[in-house]
Parts: sequence; C-alpha cells; structure tokens
Amino acid sequence: MNQQQTQHVKITTADPSAIGLFGLAMVTLVASSQKLGLTDGVAFVLPWALFLGGLAQLFAAIQDGKHNNTFGMTAFGAFGLFWFGVAASWLIQLGVFGEELASAVDGKQLGMAFIGYLIFSLFMTVGAMETHKVLFIIFVLIDFLFIGLALSSFNVMYHVTHMVAAVSELLIAIMSFYGSAAAVLNTHFGKEVLPVGKPFGVFK
Repeated sequence: MNQQQTQHVKITTADPSAIGLFGLAMVTLVASSQKLGLTDGVAFVLPWALFLGGLAQLFAAIQDGKHNNTFGMTAFGAFGLFWFGVAASWLIQLGVFGEELASAVDGKQLGMAFIGYLIFSLFMTVGAMETHKVLFIIFVLIDFLFIGLALSSFNVMYHVTHMVAAVSELLIAIMSFYGSAAAVLNTHFGKEVLPVGKPFGVFK
C-alpha cells in the first residue's frame, strides 16, 4: 500500500513594517515641508511620493501578505496607492499630461478622495488599537491629516485646516521614523530597545 507523504514548506520573511514605515516617514516629511511653507512646489516631492510613499509601502504590503497579515497588507497597500494617486494628480496639475487636462482640474474631486481615505483611516484606526500604541498614534494623526486635507480642498477655513494637515503630516513623519527604528532595532537586538506600547486589548 502506497502512503502519500505531504511536505509543508515554511518560508520565513522579515517584518516589512520597518521599510513601510520608513517610506511613510520620508514622504510625509518632505510633503509637510511644502505645506508648512519651508519649501516651494511639489516638483521634488514627486520622487519621494512615487518611490518612498508609493513603491516602498506597496513592497511592504506584498510582504505583509506573505505573513498573512491582512491589516498590514491593507494599510501599506492602500497608502502606497494613495501616494501614487497623489503623484499622478500633481503631474496632471503641472500639465505633464497636457494643458487641456490641467485646465480641467477640479480640486474638490481630490477633496472627495480625501474623504474616502478618511473613512478608510477611521476604521483602520480601530484596528490599530490591537497592534501597538505607536501605530495607533500614527493612524490618529493620519485621521487629522485627512480631515485637514478634505476641508481645505473645499476651502472650509482654509488657513486653519491647511495648517492642521501640515502639522499632522509632520508629526506622522516623526512617529513613523520612530516606529521604523523600533521595528529594526528591537528585532536586530532581540529585545525592546525602543518601546512601542502594548495593544489596548479592547477587542481581544
């Protein structure tokens, strides 16, 4: 009697949150400098939006998928695609795809996209409560970023809401640098070098 033997191969991959958070940190740092008036224009924000905001986070999403991490895959994937969308919008606005398309730009459509991402970010913030507190804080700041971006896109108290978006984005960068450093150093040294805070434990 022939016996069938089944072999299960386990592929171990590194935690992709470090590169994903670094990508988020870099793009929000550069983008916030423009919103805060420290730099001008979006020409040199574009490369960081495409490669760090977009590509790095998409890479992290794919790797998180291999970890069977639905939350991480969805978060990094959605925000990676967000930065590709924002970069494409800037290119349209700058006339890269023609003056006719640039002249037809309606900033309120981008505002609607920000509202959609605010909805997404809000329920992801609930999920972040069961990751760690640094990531939860990042999501809360992302909520404020999208509130500011959405309201300023519709010219609602523009100067105030624009500043809310700018400050939130800078704080996202700072917290994401910390989160990335914690993911690298804590794993590298095999102990908690940089604390990230335990999950809230509300839902588990």
